[in-house]
Amino acid sequence: MSNRPPILQARGLHKSYASGARRLQVLRGVELTVLSGESVSIRGESGSGKSTLLNLLSGLDAPDAGELQWEGEATLSAARRGRLIGLVFQSFYLVPELDALDNVLLAARLQGPIGAAERARACDLLGRVGLADRTGHIPGKLSGGERQRVAIARALMNKPPLILADEPTGNLDEGSGEAVIDLLLALCAESGCALVLVTHNAAHANRCARRLFLREGGFHPV
Repeated sequence: MSNRPPILQARGLHKSYASGARRLQVLRGVELTVLSGESVSIRGESGSGKSTLLNLLSGLDAPDAGELQWEGEATLSAARRGRLIGLVFQSFYLVPELDALDNVLLAARLQGPIGAAERARACDLLGRVGLADRTGHIPGKLSGGERQRVAIARALMNKPPLILADEPTGNLDEGSGEAVIDLLLALCAESGCALVLVTHNAAHANRCARRLFLREGGFHPV
């Protein structure tokens, strides 16, 4: 029995969407506990509800039924989400007009004024992801793999205890995808933050400490 506290708890999550005249039930009573520092992968077929679930876990959407707790609290304001959760998406979501450094600093700007300490941390993170010489480049001047590295640095900027990654290699070639997964797992382990990785890639999923498969609205043995 682990003595690590839960960073995230989901109980009986249900979610459905309107589909014409009927409702499509996507999640049916999902249960999940993620412990501090734990890595968990979630696989599933296309349309199984992986991204829907991650939207609930991040507080970006609300379940139809069930409850969520983040560090034991059931409320998640935007400011608290910014401190608690780092998000990595398949499509990067970098601001095209901002250079790599300012894209990383966006996470900190949502928490308060930017000073020398924040700039130093952003520069350090970009160095850690191998982009020390690319801090002044806008996303259009970066490769897909480099853009995802910027997104990972941004997710870690506020030292969140939880990273949620939704198909972070989905838009990358195989080599870039492997490098991004190596980096994501290594940085999360080093910082001690928990990782929930949604992926269709079995090899990537198997690198997490715990592996789940989402099917027919709930988790099944891998």
